[in-house]
Amino acid sequence: MKREHIMISLRDITKWFSSGSNRTFVLRDVTLDVREKEFVSVMGPSGAGKSTLLYIIGMLDTACEGLYRFLDQDVHLLNEKRRAELYKDHIGFVFQSYHLIDDLTVYENLEIPLLYKKFSVAQRKSLVCDMLDRFKMAAKKDLFPNQLSGGQQQLVGVARAIISSPKLLLADEPTGNLHSTQGEEIMQLLTQLNREGMTIIQVTHSDKNASYGHRIVHLEDGWIKN
Repeated sequence: MKREHIMISLRDITKWFSSGSNRTFVLRDVTLDVREKEFVSVMGPSGAGKSTLLYIIGMLDTACEGLYRFLDQDVHLLNEKRRAELYKDHIGFVFQSYHLIDDLTVYENLEIPLLYKKFSVAQRKSLVCDMLDRFKMAAKKDLFPNQLSGGQQQLVGVARAIISSPKLLLADEPTGNLHSTQGEEIMQLLTQLNREGMTIIQVTHSDKNASYGHRIVHLEDGWIKN
């Protein structure tokens, strides 16, 4: 793999939660670079800080200490509005708990990232229909999330994360609620997207899923163990 530009640079990222005078550390001095077009797998036991790391990279959470550069911007110095704009413009996120909007249909959930990016009505319709076909969900397009199985909600979550072709895809246990065949298809899809140039960071408990990445980052008690 040729040397690509560094997309993500984390330096001494530390995150804690305070309870009275006590601090519970979730991440400790995490230093990590991720290059454009890399596919990185993050592994570690429950409570290691994997999801917190993903949320900080995705600008949905902030570190207590440390420096974070994303696409040559100092994220730790940006206000909330600018971070939200960066997220909408460049990042797709597959959440472990789906995060679908309950009172929107499958079609409307898929359309949301496109509304942020000012796609035309015709473009939105075309892209949503492509995703519905790709994920074999066309018959479900008018259903609401609570009318879908967990696996179907997960597929909609993956489709929504990639529909606007983000530069960076963050995936928190992307196959956690899928049966093995569906899970295999999702990992093949992520591999294909990565080949096409999308940078991917996935959190996974699965050695098999982790092996799809170019490298594995091990987290334990908030520390990187590599």
